[in-house]
Amino acid sequence: MLLPFYERDIKAGILDDDKATYILASLLIKDNQYYEIGGVKQDGSDRTNRVSFLVLEAAHWLRIPNAICLSVHDKINPELMNLAVKYLFEDKHGSPSFIGAKAMIEGFMKNGYDIETARRRVKVGCNWTALPGIEYPMNDTVKINFAKVFEVAWRDMLDDPTAKPETARLWEIFKMRLLDAVDCVADSIDWHMRHISKFSPEMALNFMCHGPIERGVDIADGGVDHYNMCCDGAGIGVAADCFASVEQRVEKENRLSWEELDNHLKSNWEGAEDVRMMFKRTPRYGSGGSRADFYAVEIVKWFTHCVKRKKTDDGYNMIPGLFSWANTLPMGRVVGATPNGRYSGDPITHGANPEPGFKEGAALSAMAKAVSSVQPLWGNTAPIQLEIDPILGKDEGGLEKMVDFLMTYCCDMDGTLVNINILDKDRILDAHENPDKHPDLVVRVTGFSSYFSNLSPKFRQLVVDRIIAG
Repeated sequence: MLLPFYERDIKAGILDDDKATYILASLLIKDNQYYEIGGVKQDGSDRTNRVSFLVLEAAHWLRIPNAICLSVHDKINPELMNLAVKYLFEDKHGSPSFIGAKAMIEGFMKNGYDIETARRRVKVGCNWTALPGIEYPMNDTVKINFAKVFEVAWRDMLDDPTAKPETARLWEIFKMRLLDAVDCVADSIDWHMRHISKFSPEMALNFMCHGPIERGVDIADGGVDHYNMCCDGAGIGVAADCFASVEQRVEKENRLSWEELDNHLKSNWEGAEDVRMMFKRTPRYGSGGSRADFYAVEIVKWFTHCVKRKKTDDGYNMIPGLFSWANTLPMGRVVGATPNGRYSGDPITHGANPEPGFKEGAALSAMAKAVSSVQPLWGNTAPIQLEIDPILGKDEGGLEKMVDFLMTYCCDMDGTLVNINILDKDRILDAHENPDKHPDLVVRVTGFSSYFSNLSPKFRQLVVDRIIAG
C-alpha cells in the first residue's frame, strides 16, 4: 500500500530511508494495528519490497509491543526472512509473528474462491485474515469451548441410568453436543446479522471499505460482496487428554469405576491427589502417537465437518479454526474438574497448543507435529504458540535453525500461524514477583503482545506457566 508513495517521494528527493523509517515508527506508535508484510502477489510472485524491510526496521527502533506479521512462503525474500528472525531474538518482544501463506491460500480457496482472490487476503487480527476493503468477516469473536462440550457430554452419559458408560458412547454424545454448539453459533450469527445494521451500524468500516457508500447500505447489510464468519474451537488439549485418560485408566486398566471417577470430579479431586496425578500422567496430546493425539485429530475433523457441512440458514459461510485468544481463563472458570487431572475452574489449554509440559523434554518438533496435525485448513488459522530460550539465538547457527524451522512448518507442514516468545526463565519469574522492576518486559500473550506488568496477576501466572513449561 505504501510502496507507490515511498517510490514517488524518493524520486522527488524529499525522502530517504531514515526519514521513511521514522515516519513508519511514528505510525506504529500511534496505530498499533495488525500489519502484514511480505506475502504473495496475485500472480504468485513474492510481494516483498523495500518498505517491507523498513517496517521491520521501524519496529526494531521502537522496541515496544506491535502486531506485525510476516507472510512466509517458498518464494519469500530470504533477506527479509533472516532479518525478521534476527530482530525476533534481538528485541524479545514476540514480534513479528509468522503466517503460512500456502495453507491459508489453499484453505480459503476451498470456500469457493479463485487463487487470485485468495492471495489478496492478509492478516488483520490476532488470528484472522480478510480481503481488505471488500470483505465483512466475523472473526476472533466466536469460540466453542471443547472442554465445556466434553463436560456436558460427560454429564449426559453419567446421568443416564439406562445405558452403560463407555468411552465409545461418550464420544458419540460429545459429537452430538459439538454439533449442537455449532448449530447454535450458526443461529446466533444469523440473528446478529439481521439486527446489527439497525442497532449498531459499522460506521468506521462503511467509510473505509469499497461498496457501502456506493450502494447506500451498511457493510453488514449487503454493503460488500464477501461475507465469511469464522468459528473457532478452543481447549483442544483438555478435551483430547480427557478422552485418552478415561479410556486408559477406567476402561483399559480398570483402575477405578466410572462412578468413582465421577465422584472425584464432583469433589474437585479432594483427598485424591494420587488418583488425580495418575490421570494427569496419561500420555497427552502432543506426546506423539498417543491416544490423546488421536482424539485431538478426530475432534478437529468432526468440528470441521460440523462447521462446513452447510451454510447458516440465512446463507452465511462459516470457516473453522482453533483459537482461544486471551479467553483461556474465563473459559476455564465455567468448566468443572475434568478427567485429565485438571482442577475445577483452571484455565483451558491455549489455542491449538497441548497442555504446558505435555512431554518431558519436548523439542520444538513435538509441538509442531501436534499443532500441524489439527489444522482445519479452510482459510482460518490454528496458531502454534512457542516459548523459546534466547540462548538459541546466541548458539552458532541458531538463527538459521529457526529460519529452517519456520520455513518447514509454514511451507511443508501446513502451519497457518506461529506466535513466538523469546524469554528467559529467570527474568520472567522475577517479573512475575516484581513487575515494577521490569516495566519494559514485553511478552506475546496470544495474537497480541503486551507489557508484562500490564497483565493481571492471574494472567501473568498463566503466561509464566506456559513459558516455563515451554
